[in-house]
Amino acid sequence: MDATTSSPSQQLRAYVDYLRDLGIYDLYRRENPQTLLSDALRESLIVTQPVAQASSEQVSPPRVPQAQAARPAAAPAKPQTARPAQRPDEEFSQSKPSTFSPELSVPMPKPVSFDALGPIADPVAPELRADTLKAVQAYIGDCTRCPLAYAGRHNIVFADGDPNARLMFVGEGPGADEDATGLPFVGKAGQLLNNMISAMGLLREQVYIANIVKCRPPGNRTPEFIEATTCSQFLVKQIDIVRPEVIVALGATAATYLLGVRQSLSSLRGRWHAMRGAKVAVTYHPAYLLRDPRQKGEAWKDLQMVMKEMGLEPPKKPA
Repeated sequence: MDATTSSPSQQLRAYVDYLRDLGIYDLYRRENPQTLLSDALRESLIVTQPVAQASSEQVSPPRVPQAQAARPAAAPAKPQTARPAQRPDEEFSQSKPSTFSPELSVPMPKPVSFDALGPIADPVAPELRADTLKAVQAYIGDCTRCPLAYAGRHNIVFADGDPNARLMFVGEGPGADEDATGLPFVGKAGQLLNNMISAMGLLREQVYIANIVKCRPPGNRTPEFIEATTCSQFLVKQIDIVRPEVIVALGATAATYLLGVRQSLSSLRGRWHAMRGAKVAVTYHPAYLLRDPRQKGEAWKDLQMVMKEMGLEPPKKPA
């Protein structure tokens, strides 16, 4: 759906996702927010303040000339009790609850690195890794541990690839195509990821692919903190079983939860990180590259860093 046919809310969601791909989360709160006052409150602040000041001073009534004494004097106006000026934040605290969804009104708590989620498990023999991963998948079952179980998911997307892979890719979460098939990265973003893997001289079957969450968030929104942290326990087990040499975090969400940091993607790219015995590289999510193809060159630089570390060579072009 293009911008001409999408609704304003869909355009806003697409823009928020674009910013989160860049590692920008704090969009909804400022240190000193500028509060707009209602007309009634503004008038009360303007009118009542002079009255309050005048009532605190004792002023002698003016003398009435004798010529005017014959006129019936008007009844003196009752002094108005000045109402204390209401602070702007009080006005909002007494108003109706916010209609924003929780993801817009609540800032994301500080994430915790996967290293802090428990000690690294004992190594699993290569010939047993496939069955051990199947046991983890069976343990997950028809998961109802987080709200995504009740958000219209069709399939739990566990993972795909070689249980003994040297290289692992971790994305954000399943989309519509992944939710329908039960496999990660099979839509347009998956096709681009396949091309990225091929450019590194590998096949998709030679790497291991997973996501931060295993159920599709409604509308392909960014996973909530409670959803990502609930699902992290299973991704930790997958990493400990496969034991990849290198993990590529695809996008800001994957980098945030794997490394336990909230930084811009540009500050995390171009250097190595460590997590659960593996080296971690950060690059753009394929879905972001589809929205902004200009960044494909930067993503290729990140993959070249991975290739150099792993001793990989790009496939030779046919003569």
